[in-house]
Amino acid sequence: MTDLASRADPAPSRPLWVSIEGVNGVGKSTAARAVAAALGGRCLLLDELTDRPEDTLPGRVIDALAAEGDVYLRTGHPVAETLALLALKVREVERLADRCPTGVDVILEDRGPDSVAVYQAAILAAHYGEEDPAHLARYVLATARSWSRLPDATLWLTGDRTVCTDRFAARVGRALAPPDLDVIHRAEELYGVLAAQEPDRYTVVNTTGRSPRESADAVEQSVRDLVRTREVAHVA
Repeated sequence: MTDLASRADPAPSRPLWVSIEGVNGVGKSTAARAVAAALGGRCLLLDELTDRPEDTLPGRVIDALAAEGDVYLRTGHPVAETLALLALKVREVERLADRCPTGVDVILEDRGPDSVAVYQAAILAAHYGEEDPAHLARYVLATARSWSRLPDATLWLTGDRTVCTDRFAARVGRALAPPDLDVIHRAEELYGVLAAQEPDRYTVVNTTGRSPRESADAVEQSVRDLVRTREVAHVA
């Protein structure tokens, strides 16, 4: 497997921005951290918004949204929540536009705007009785696109739904209520809608039956393939 640092071709003008997506408990964050470690200094990892330090702007916003103790940051004002989360994602792009560290080839984002689109669409649909959450997901993503560029590529991790929900419940330390499970189920379906809409941007990585290490290896291979494809296109 060729290391990113050893390639001979000139690098594109900006890093390849890859987001890692998937429902809670699929192993997304574990895979992102393992891949970032494997790629070393050529990769900049952007942690999930909910994992940001409390003394940062994203941390303070997330802390405010989490004040009610809801696992999906629901405060009863889903439109305001959606706009706040989208704004943080747009800020990420703006912040790194001219200040990305030297030598970085890949920006690896643990949850990008697609997460905001699918989860907030599921929440908005339940709150307002919307019968077509897919329409809301597309609308949220189009709003994000109108403000900034979307990730160059999105890796969508899929897995056994029961395994994912059990892992998530263990992580939050309590059983998931039916409305919480419904959000996960709808989010999973909506990822499929977005993936079908943008097959050139989405790559599906199935983690079913794989260990965390095997899932991380599959994600790493996908990232390296994306880098290689981009380099070939750049040289051509």
